[in-house]
Amino acid sequence: MDFSFSEEQNMLRDSVRKFVEKSYTWDKRKALLESDTGFSRENWRNFAELGWTALPFSEADGGIGGKAIDTMIVLEELAKGLVLEPFLASVVFAGGILRRADSKTRAQHLPALIGGESLYTVAYAEPSSRFDLFHVETTAKKEGTSYVLNGKKLAVIAGNAADVLLVAARTSGGTRDRNGITLFAVDAKQPGVQRTGYRTVDGLHAANVVLESVKVSADDIVGPVDQGLQLLEPAADETIVGLGAEAVGVMQVLYESTVAYTKERKQFGVPISSFQVLQHRMVDQYMEYEQSKSMLYMATMAQDSGQGLAKAAAALKVQIGRSGRQIGQAAIQNHGGMGMTEELPVSHFFKRITVIDLMLGNVDYHLDRYRQLS
Repeated sequence: MDFSFSEEQNMLRDSVRKFVEKSYTWDKRKALLESDTGFSRENWRNFAELGWTALPFSEADGGIGGKAIDTMIVLEELAKGLVLEPFLASVVFAGGILRRADSKTRAQHLPALIGGESLYTVAYAEPSSRFDLFHVETTAKKEGTSYVLNGKKLAVIAGNAADVLLVAARTSGGTRDRNGITLFAVDAKQPGVQRTGYRTVDGLHAANVVLESVKVSADDIVGPVDQGLQLLEPAADETIVGLGAEAVGVMQVLYESTVAYTKERKQFGVPISSFQVLQHRMVDQYMEYEQSKSMLYMATMAQDSGQGLAKAAAALKVQIGRSGRQIGQAAIQNHGGMGMTEELPVSHFFKRITVIDLMLGNVDYHLDRYRQLS
């Protein structure tokens, strides 16, 4: 099978790479980490001007009509610079939900998302939900033609800065029923929305969101009433593929950084790269990286074909979770004590690969999910 990239895809990769090299020096990234939002709105507008935010959307909706592999390329290269702008949360996850909505909803929200004017994110996780998307305690009670939302959402990526929250709320059924979940587009500055922002382990910004008597109209409903899981689950699987692309980019940096360091670091008058035990460890790192990349390609093709995405996403999540831990730990160990310091980039890449393992389900969760789907 031919896995080579087209000329346009190579140009896309080069454009993202040049952006990272120019705009994401380590000092610039550190300054963004300390800012209130945790990323740059100017960079986000640049994403829109470069067409990256339009990639997954159809031309009819104002997008470019790109394929999953195009989004994969962007995320893989952004990950190599540990870019902080919430492309995955806004364009891939929230955008994946909005893409599946009716034409009226798409026309209402997508122009602002694609144009970089508004930042969207998904509020789905709750204190007791673990990794189950269908476990929803947040309620949406109908009052006339409106709905009143009450509940709490945790770890909403970019929730501190987002303009619109796509909130999963229960309009009928029990806490763990698959039916009865409805998605609402909620203005983050609306009365009753309380956000507590914080930095995550890997430097991103997130927020816990409390919804207290938040009133929304029927026009704010995204997708069919009581059937929101039909939009949420496939968008989450696409986001897992995006996480796989990020993981592969991070693994490549960790592996290459380790090889470069061991060639420079000397003990007993020779580079430590000449020690056979370290050579074996670096070969293991490379093999894990290549296996993850192959699994990523398989999942990306499943997404583009529209067949078997859920199972492919579960398999990918297991692979990147296992490989990410092995590659990350080996990188830290081979760098010695320096690998744990904030000053060395390898520690930040290790933190990111660790968080990726926990997002949208860890290894154990997706092993069980894969078994259920088989």
